[in-house]
Amino acid sequence: MSAQAQAKAQLQAQRATTADIMLAVDQAFYNALASQAVLKVAEQTVAARQATADEISALAASKLRSSLDLSFANVELSQAKLLLLDAQNAEQNSMANLNALLGSENDERYTLTDQTPVSAQPPPEQIEPLVNMAFGSRPDLAALNESYNAANQFSRAEHALSRPTVSALATAGGTPVRPDQITSSWYGAVGANVSIPIFNGFLYSARAREADLRATAAQEEVRHLRDLIARDVRTSALSAHASFHLIDVTKQLLDQSNLALDLAQTRYKLGLSGIVELSQAQLAQTQAEIAYANARYAYQAALAILSFQTGQ
Repeated sequence: MSAQAQAKAQLQAQRATTADIMLAVDQAFYNALASQAVLKVAEQTVAARQATADEISALAASKLRSSLDLSFANVELSQAKLLLLDAQNAEQNSMANLNALLGSENDERYTLTDQTPVSAQPPPEQIEPLVNMAFGSRPDLAALNESYNAANQFSRAEHALSRPTVSALATAGGTPVRPDQITSSWYGAVGANVSIPIFNGFLYSARAREADLRATAAQEEVRHLRDLIARDVRTSALSAHASFHLIDVTKQLLDQSNLALDLAQTRYKLGLSGIVELSQAQLAQTQAEIAYANARYAYQAALAILSFQTGQ
């Protein structure tokens, strides 16, 4: 029985390892998607800043804009190019991490398919059912439970060694050659032996005590892991809720920054504002696009972590 429980524990440990790998791949995948989204934003930003710089350069050549405006436009273009370099580096790093987790030694360039829903669904509101679900589904907890069962069964077996044992032996057969006084050719015999372990240097009691301590330690490991699971499920659920609300906030920020950029560009073309106002609007719009892209994929990563913590 103890060996069977240990075998079940190994199978559950294998499931736990598989779940760890799947979580790491999911996180790397969403990180790569976020990096590609930020890279796209950076490329669009460079293109937009380049167009603005070219336009202001032409206006400055015609004496319709000052050299200060052109300097500001070139500074914004340089900052956009720096953003593009950082985004390219982050995208390459995320792809290298994904290759490592997928077991590829080559620098594979994957075409990632974004299947995240346009309208994200909120995470479960009730957290305690998720905790109970994790207690029944987590493979690492199941592995520790099986290890505790094995240790408990082994402890009972060690205690049984100190009890008396009874063995019996029986035999039966025929005797074709026998004295005349024995009328039947068949015979039978039975015997019993009682063994009482007394003088063995307290070996069995010491082994039983060791087995008890190992079972107690296994039980405490189970209790400790249950505490960690309850904490991790609650924190991951709260993180998923926060990430979900962050999507709405960053989407509103992006909408407002797009509107502010349109107004700033219109005011600048009409000569009602300076280059500083336009630069600030462009910067705010770029930051809002990056924040929205990161928020979308951060929520998907948070859902993956919550699914892992609940054993799904």
